[in-house]
Amino acid sequence: MAGRGEGPDFVEALARGLDVITAFGGDRPTMSLSDVAQATGLARPTARRLLLTLEELGFVRSREGVFALTPRVLALGTAYVASLGLWDVARPRLESLVARTGESSSMAQLDGSDIVYVARVAVPKIIALRVEVGTRFPAPPTSQGKVLLAALRPERLAEVLALPSRSGITPHVVRPVEELEDELERVRARGWALADEELAPGVRSVAVPVRDGSGEVRAAMNVTVHAAETSTERLTGEFLPLLRQTAADVSEDWAIWQRRPHVEVARRPAS
Repeated sequence: MAGRGEGPDFVEALARGLDVITAFGGDRPTMSLSDVAQATGLARPTARRLLLTLEELGFVRSREGVFALTPRVLALGTAYVASLGLWDVARPRLESLVARTGESSSMAQLDGSDIVYVARVAVPKIIALRVEVGTRFPAPPTSQGKVLLAALRPERLAEVLALPSRSGITPHVVRPVEELEDELERVRARGWALADEELAPGVRSVAVPVRDGSGEVRAAMNVTVHAAETSTERLTGEFLPLLRQTAADVSEDWAIWQRRPHVEVARRPAS
């Protein structure tokens, strides 16, 4: 893929890095070093240096020799969300939920020990923290983060909790690991999580999982309210049932989207 530049200002190293990112896709969500080298036409040492650089920058993660993109790629555009189909299927459902609750709703995925927002429909209310697609927060003090952490295997959870946050945010409340693990057990049992002014004062939210076609938890969806305006009882009693139904609908829509044919049929020439 590299070697296309002809202008005097063309930066080959940047082009190769983008080649590595764009080599991943719906048909190749994970790749080994050899796969990346073959897909990009790069030498293995070059591909390795680029992958390790992207990993250090947070755009790629690796596990047992297999590489994958992270949600941080959203900072470069919307290609990550589009490849998953999340925004396509979630937007009308999120918009309907927001219309019924009058509160903002978002979807996030786990990236290291942080959550990254991949979809959002907001209402014009003053909240302590600004949130938009691509925003990163520490996972433990957020309702979406708790849902995503609760879905991890115990050994993976320990690895994730040991990672430092790259969000630059200091939570309003920091819980001991043992206390957090006890709460995650409750989240697993009941299927939803609450964050009550833990990330920042005045921010209260409830979240539920969003699953892919295989039933795996791949994202979390929440409703966020201002604590001074909406009580915990109303949030969990009135908004949570609507949120759970919306997440179930998005999961079903996403499963259908994932099963759709991906083959483009060439147009037949006119007779």
